[in-house]
Parts: sequence; C-alpha cells; structure tokens
Amino acid sequence: MPAAGDWAIAAGVTAALLVTVVSGRHSGPHPAPLALALLAVGGLALVARRRAPVPVLAVTGLCAAGSEAAGAEVPAVAFLFAVYAAVRAGHRALTAAASVLMLAALPVAALVSGTHDGGEAFARARDALEIAWLIAAGAAGEALRQAERRADEAERTREETARRRADEERLRIARELHDSLTHQISIVKVQAEVAVHVARKRGETVPEALLAIQEAGREAARELHATLGALRDDDTAPPRGLGDVPELVERARAIGLEATLTMEGRHDDVPAAVDRTVYRIVQEALTNAARHAGARTARVRIDCGADALAIRVDDDGKGPGSGGGARGAPTPGVGLAGMRERVTALGGRLDAGPRDGGGFRVRAELPVDRTP
Repeated sequence: MPAAGDWAIAAGVTAALLVTVVSGRHSGPHPAPLALALLAVGGLALVARRRAPVPVLAVTGLCAAGSEAAGAEVPAVAFLFAVYAAVRAGHRALTAAASVLMLAALPVAALVSGTHDGGEAFARARDALEIAWLIAAGAAGEALRQAERRADEAERTREETARRRADEERLRIARELHDSLTHQISIVKVQAEVAVHVARKRGETVPEALLAIQEAGREAARELHATLGALRDDDTAPPRGLGDVPELVERARAIGLEATLTMEGRHDDVPAAVDRTVYRIVQEALTNAARHAGARTARVRIDCGADALAIRVDDDGKGPGSGGGARGAPTPGVGLAGMRERVTALGGRLDAGPRDGGGFRVRAELPVDRTP
C-alpha cells in the first residue's frame, strides 16, 4: 500500500499542474477538459512509482504528451518524477529510451494542438521538458540507487561478520570443552577398564556397577566427540536417535533399573531434529530415574503417528530433585529445563511431574513433518 508521503507527492504535483493551467499562466488558450484530466492522471499516477516505476513512466509520458496536444502548456513535472523513480529502480536504459521518445514526441504534440507553428512548437517542447532537468532527475535517481546498493552490501557484510564470529565462538567452546572434559572422561574410562581387567585377571567377579561405569565412560566419550563435532559444524549432527533408544534402555538395565521399551508406529522417516530429541528425552528421563529418583522400574513408550510423535517415560521413583515422597513437587533441574527447551524449539510440548499412585512421569509430544 502506498505510503502517506507518496500520496502527498502525487497530490502536490497534480495540484501544481492544475493550478498552473487554471490560473492562466501559460501561453496558449484555455485548455480543454481532456487536458486537465490527463494532467490529473499523470500526477496521481506517481502514487505507484515505487511499486511499478516502468508503467508509471509510460503513463506520465503519455499524459504529458496528450495534455500538450490538448493545449495544456505546462512543464512535464510528473514525467521528471517518474524518470527519477525508474532510474532509482535500476531501469536506466529503458528510462533513457523513454526520455528520447518524449523529447521527440512533445514538439509533435505541440504542433497537433494547432496553437503554434513549427518553430514555436519546438521552443514550447523545449520549455516543457528541459534537458537539464531531465538529466538532473536521472542523476538523482542513480545516486540514490547506488547509495541503497552500498547500504545493502554493508548490511550483508555485517551479517557475514556476525556469522563468522558465531562460528569462531563455537570453535572456541569446542576447544574449551575438549580441554576440560575429554581428559577427565578419559581418566574415568581408563581407570574403569583397568579395574575390570585386574578383577578378571584375579578371577574375581566384576561388579555390575563397575561394568556400568566402564560402559558409561565409553558412551560419554562417544557423545562428547559427537557434540564437539556438532559445535564445529552446524551440518554435523550427533549420531544418536530413535534407533539407539533400545541400546539406551539396555544400559539402564545394566545399572539395575528394570526398564522396558515399547515402540509403536513408523519411525524410519522421522526428521533428524525430532530423532535426536527423542533420544535425549529418553536418556535424561532414565538418568533421572536411576540416579536421582531412586526408581526401581521404568517404562518407556514411543508412539510414532502420522503427524506427531509421543514419548512417555514412567518410573516408580520420587522424581528429580524431590526430597519427599512420590507426590512431592519436583524442583526443575537442568535436565528437565534442557528437555523443555529442546521440545519447545521443535514446536512440541512437554509435561513432567508426579504420577497418580506414586512415581514420576515425563511425557512429550513432538510434531512430525514427513514431507520430503
């Protein structure tokens, strides 16, 4: 929709042209109503000069020539505005051609009016469309076009700089994570493997907790490498997803949690972001159940529908951060907050809280877009 300024300019030009004609400040006889109508159309057409500069250029040119032929001897002000708008929009060659045509058409229109002979007609045409003003209008439009182009380039440069700085920040975080975590996780993993090796060498029974620590160390190392890769490259995603949930449940059983898994529906074409989020939700829910809630059992259910994927994890523990009974209100921790952020970012919803009859429940629903 045209801005108020566009309407003001169009109305001002139209009024100036009509006042000039009606007040009699022209050399010919009083113009016909057709001339007044053409002047009004040409002036008001300037409202659309930003959206349609070429059609406005054509309309103002025809109206200027037509009003001249009808006896209205006024400068082609509307056409000059249209030249400025067309050059600003980048139509330089077309505007130059239209200007040449106008310079040729105006003397003919003056002759058609029948109020001047040949010499006077050419002089009148020169007064109606001064070449100097025509060049000035084109030069102003080109100058503003170049200024806008430079502003656009500067904006693109700022965006590229911001993306580059974000990439550098991801690399810095990746390096810091590598320095602070990899070494410690490696120590835990090596110590657990040594302890398992020594116990087996002595013929002793290896405690399940020690085996769980060993496997958790290996898994943490794999996850850390995947996460660091994702930080280094936005297109590199951690490899864990729906297909790895059964292994996740098996590891929960290995540390003494009686975990079961039920998966229903088609999940082979789930979007990658949803695929990863499902794994993280189940991972966090089982971790909370085993480490923080004191749960003995956990039931994981994943239903893959046509448009949504539902996850539910029920346990018989106290809930994360809860110091009371099964019905105590849980204090949201970092894990729950992270789950909620992941789900919300995908347009889904997550509920976490005590279950009726005891225990804790994590329930999430994620929208699934299966279109290729």
